[in-house]
This record gives sequence, structure tokens and C-alpha cells, in this order.
Amino acid sequence: MKGYAHVYRRAHINTDEIIPARYLNTDDEAELARHAMEDIDPEFVKKVKSGDFLITSDDFGCGSSREHAVWALRGAGIRAVIANSFARIFFRNAIDNGFLALECQGLADRVSDGDQLEIDLKAGVIQNCTEGKSYRFVPLPDFALEMLEAGGLLEYIRQREVEPD
Repeated sequence: MKGYAHVYRRAHINTDEIIPARYLNTDDEAELARHAMEDIDPEFVKKVKSGDFLITSDDFGCGSSREHAVWALRGAGIRAVIANSFARIFFRNAIDNGFLALECQGLADRVSDGDQLEIDLKAGVIQNCTEGKSYRFVPLPDFALEMLEAGGLLEYIRQREVEPD
């Protein structure tokens, strides 16, 4: 998968900064997307194109547990978040919702806004096509890849339901 990088080097970007609480009165991804990251970067939504990547530092998605953070980013067109590390609840919400979250230590310091990146999930490699460099990331376990391919936890379970005899 290919996309362009949107780099935010700050650590501890919390869920209220990803999607402010004042917008949590809906679960509509398109509506949430209009406000994604607006308190950090009011121009974020205007910059993102479908399939792009959000690159950030440590402990991304910390704070309160809200699936809305995943929905807002996905609705804005972000294909994956790549961070040094994630808050566990954000990471789990991402995988449960079929949204890619990858850990790649130091990537935010090695790529720039607008760099074209290509992710090879099977090989565990992020290629910076703009700079001609590649970086290894922590591979996702098979079950997480299966959940992503299914479209999230609910679809994963539906696909495995067995009809009674």
C-alpha cells in the first residue's frame, strides 16, 4: 500500500486531540473526519488524501478510550497510523475496527511531510519512496492481520460463525 506521510513528531497525542470530545455526539465517520486533529492542526483534513499515513511519536492515542478517534482518522482518509508506540486501548480499538496501526521506532524523525511511503505488511518494511530508504517495523501477529483483512473484529467473527447442523 502506498500513501503520503503526514508527520507530527509530538509524543502523547491523546484521543481528545485526535477527535475533540465536543464532537462525540455522532458515530458518522464523515462527520467526525471534518474535525480530525483540528486542535493540533486546523488544516489537517484539507491536507489528507485518501490512503495517506499519519506518522507520529510515542504513546499515540493515549487518554480516554474512544473508538471515535479511529473513526475520525479513517473517515479523513488516513490508511494507517505509524508511531513509535501506541496507547494500548487505541491500538486495540484500531485493530478491532480494521484500521492499521504500526510501530516503527524513530520513523517520525526519518521522514518528512509529503514523502511517499510504501508499506509491505508481510515483509515488515516501510519504504520511503521519496528518499530511497527503508525501515523495519514491528510485524503484526497473524490474528491481527486476519482481523484487518476481514474489516475488523465483528466481520472477523461473522466470517468464522458456523451454521448449526
